[in-house]
This record gives sequence, C-alpha cells and structure tokens, in this order.
Amino acid sequence: MRWILPIPETNYVKTATKRFFFLSDTMFHPKGPTFWELAEQALSSTQRGYDLLAPKFDYTPFRTPQFLLDAVSEQLTALGPFDAGLDICCGTGAALATIRRHCRCRVTGIDFSQGMLQVARQRTADAPGEASLEFVRGDVLAMPFTAAFDLAVCFGAFGHILQRDEPRFVAEIARVLRPGGRFVFVTTYMPPWTSPHYWFSRLFNAAMRVRNFLIKPEFIMYYLTFLLPKVETLLRQHGFEVEVRNMGFKGMWSAARLVIATRS
Repeated sequence: MRWILPIPETNYVKTATKRFFFLSDTMFHPKGPTFWELAEQALSSTQRGYDLLAPKFDYTPFRTPQFLLDAVSEQLTALGPFDAGLDICCGTGAALATIRRHCRCRVTGIDFSQGMLQVARQRTADAPGEASLEFVRGDVLAMPFTAAFDLAVCFGAFGHILQRDEPRFVAEIARVLRPGGRFVFVTTYMPPWTSPHYWFSRLFNAAMRVRNFLIKPEFIMYYLTFLLPKVETLLRQHGFEVEVRNMGFKGMWSAARLVIATRS
C-alpha cells in the first residue's frame, strides 16, 4: 500500500512525502513487508500471522542471522555426522539448510505455519548435502515423531513457547531424540536491568500482554525466554547432560551462548 497525493511530484514533495508517510513503505528491505502488513500480522493469530509474513520473512531482521548459523555449523562439524536431524519451528528453513550438510539420511522441519513450510520447501531444495528433506506441519508441543533423531535444533522460536509450556517443550524434544542425541541451540543469560535490551524487551512483552488481553486470538511472541541458567536446570531435569559454550562474538552478540544438550 502506498499513499497517492494529488500534488505535483517535485523532488521536495517526493522527499517530504516519503518521510511523512514512511510507515506505508516497505520496512527493512525493498522486498520486505510494509508497516501495514506487519500490523496485520500482529493483529492476527500467531499461525495466521506467520502465514501472511512467510513470503517476505527472509527480508526482515526476524530471520536468524546467517553468521550465527554458520558459527553453529562449525560446532556441529565436530559433533557429527548425524543420521537424522530435526529443525524445530523451522520457519523458512534457514537452519534446515544449515544442518542438512551434517546429516547423512534425512532432515525434517516442523512448523505450525503452512506458509512458512511452503517457503522452506522452495528455499532449501538446493541446500548443500545429500540427506532427504521432509516438511511436517505440526505442534511442537505434541510432535508426531518417535525417538528417531540424532540432532535437534531450534533457532529464533523460543519466544513462541509460553513459559508454562517450556517443561512440556523440553520433554517432547527428549522424547523424539535417540539416546545420545543432541539438542543444540543458542541463548543468553538475562541481560542486566540497566541495559537498553532489558527494558526494550520488558516494554515489548508488556505491550504484547495488553494486545493479547484485548484481542483474540492471541499472538504469542515474548522476549527474555528460555534463558540460562534456568533452561540448563530444565534440561537436566529431563535427562539431558548440558554443555554451555561461549561463541566468541563481539558487540551486541557477545552474550550469545551455544547450548549442547545430550540425551543421556
């Protein structure tokens, strides 16, 4: 959607119009969603919101950064190879494409958004690796799998798991992993209360709770979830041995930690 003004399009008018109505232009990237498309997503249910966003998701900052996936891939090289891998809440398949090279037989992506799965299918077809690719629409709190995987990963999706559901989530991951299977992901510790990150996240969460109180169906997305050291305790309670590694990033990613949880 773009605004059309019945006035001459001088350079000054073009510049002023763009600045004044910037929210109607594409956000983040020329191929990314507009402000109004993001607003429609935010006012939808979580599932419908991601169905709407799926074609443009990779042009937003919500996609897991490639440098982080590459760093995890380096760590997986020493841990693998694996027979079967699972990408939990796979979205458009960025992590799915990354772990395919580390798996010999098959890689499965599970997500509740059909739109995201459709994009993932298209964008991972030529990903490096020989493992077959499978795409499953399902609930990650009740996954339709047996203990069939040697590797499970999850990136950028923990905010969609309510804190009260985290024990169930971890129990499901333990259930679908074979003995010795690895659950690998990136998280952080709680940022200090003096940091801008802390207050931005708290304000966002407060706004989301107000939105979900006033508007149904809910859109579930919260920050500062699945953090260390609480998640380490939760993993151990469900039979995992846990290793936490500093990823060595600088700047805003310096707090990132790689968690390797092994089903014992």
